[in-house]
Amino acid sequence: MKKNLTAKTVIIIAVMLVFLYGIIGVPKSWSKQGLLAAMQERIHLGLDLKGGTHLILQVMVNDAVNAETDRAVERVREGLRTAGVTGADISKPDSVNQPERIVVANIAPDQTSKVRDVLAERVPEYDLSSGAGSFTIAMKPAAATDLKNRAVELAIQKIRERVDKLGVSEPVIQKHGLGENQILVQLPGVDDPARVKDIIQSTAMLEIRQALDPTAYKDESEALQAHGGVLPEGGVMLHGRPVQATAEGDVVYILTRASAVAGHDLRQATSERDENARPEVSFLLTPDGGKRFGAFTRAHIGDSLAIVLDNRVVEVATIQSEITDSGRITGRFTEQQAKDLALVLNSGALPASMRYLEERTVGPSLGADSIRQGVTAGIVGVLAVMVFMLVYYRGAGINADLALVLNLIILLGFLGFAGAVLTLPGIAGVILTIGMGVDSNVLIFERIREELRSGKTPSSAVEQGFGHAWITILDTHVTTMVSALILFLVGTGPVQGFATTLFFGLAANLFTAVFVSRVIFDAILNRKQRGEALSI
Repeated sequence: MKKNLTAKTVIIIAVMLVFLYGIIGVPKSWSKQGLLAAMQERIHLGLDLKGGTHLILQVMVNDAVNAETDRAVERVREGLRTAGVTGADISKPDSVNQPERIVVANIAPDQTSKVRDVLAERVPEYDLSSGAGSFTIAMKPAAATDLKNRAVELAIQKIRERVDKLGVSEPVIQKHGLGENQILVQLPGVDDPARVKDIIQSTAMLEIRQALDPTAYKDESEALQAHGGVLPEGGVMLHGRPVQATAEGDVVYILTRASAVAGHDLRQATSERDENARPEVSFLLTPDGGKRFGAFTRAHIGDSLAIVLDNRVVEVATIQSEITDSGRITGRFTEQQAKDLALVLNSGALPASMRYLEERTVGPSLGADSIRQGVTAGIVGVLAVMVFMLVYYRGAGINADLALVLNLIILLGFLGFAGAVLTLPGIAGVILTIGMGVDSNVLIFERIREELRSGKTPSSAVEQGFGHAWITILDTHVTTMVSALILFLVGTGPVQGFATTLFFGLAANLFTAVFVSRVIFDAILNRKQRGEALSI
């Protein structure tokens, strides 16, 4: 009995057209060059094929812990001052190896209870222990671990924001599974890796502090000597550049440790030109930051303030009047440096500094060679398989070859629709998918041969062959797809590329090897006379 295959044929043609659109979209030109250009817009190439930069960064998470405990020190100092406690010494004995520990020493016996109350009020989230005339407070282990994890996550977010603004297509920015607190960054097509490294690594922490002494000293010893060997209370020495536009070198300023406003108060930064057409960066503060900055400048008219970037003084000026929500950073910037600084300030400060553990650059010529060799391997593999199927299975081999071609169309269409990145391991996944597709056809064809040898008619043999082979094909494909999914979830860039093409390829193969191949067999049987032999 002949089957009506119209609906199934329409489904196959529709699927093929949909995934052809996924591969090339609507090309501007139907020439070979136009089709290739359209395909490259839909299917993106990874770092190993397009060329670019591969970086592994170590997040120095103790910096985030130090920043948090520095703020705790300021809260404690302010609390002790308000409570009238004098003479207490607040320090972090080992900020490198134990940045979570703060010691409050030299406490007079009659002030112990006051200090305890201040610590309980100002740093309730810290563990408290007492000694002879001292208290030790330490960040809780769970809080320290959470802070370090958040530092890595926030670093990934900030790096992604900066890279996206640079216009790098299809970057890979994620945790690196081979080390603690490491980040993998892959930037396909980057032609200036040194500039990208500078932008990624820059913490760009903007602070505005009061200058306790606006004098620029040539070194730290001169600054200390000018103040009798002791810094003013709450003061800190920071290096920077001379205020004079023509001066060069490194000088030392004495500023307050606490800042009036900082990077988190920044709303927007833009690269502009000043009245002398020199590049500068202007910035706007948030409403809360502007309110606090206005109160600060109103209370310190006539005093000096300093703009500090990455713990270096870039500008010192006298406060002439109240300033609310805006300011500018001037200096000897090039136009590109001003744009890069505005970009980094807009993306916010990194929570911790970075250290480069590994850097590799893949040239575009090497990537082109990888594409050429990968495509050549794929074409040779497909042709070899197609010839084998034609020789070994005769007429049924045409069936397998048509299903194989449609399999590749669906796979590439999947990649185009998903915006997936094709890597060299991804090409290996495509080639493996070809083998899996042929394996499915071999299972079906051999089962059909067994049914024919047992005396079944061609139509019955096809029915039984597909029915019995289906369970085996489903089992092998589902288990392999689960493995590919696990590889994608736990692997890094190249492994994910392989897993992506393998997963999509196997999903496509379930459709082509079972549904499409069956429709082709039924179409062949519809054209044969009852009892006529099947070429297989």
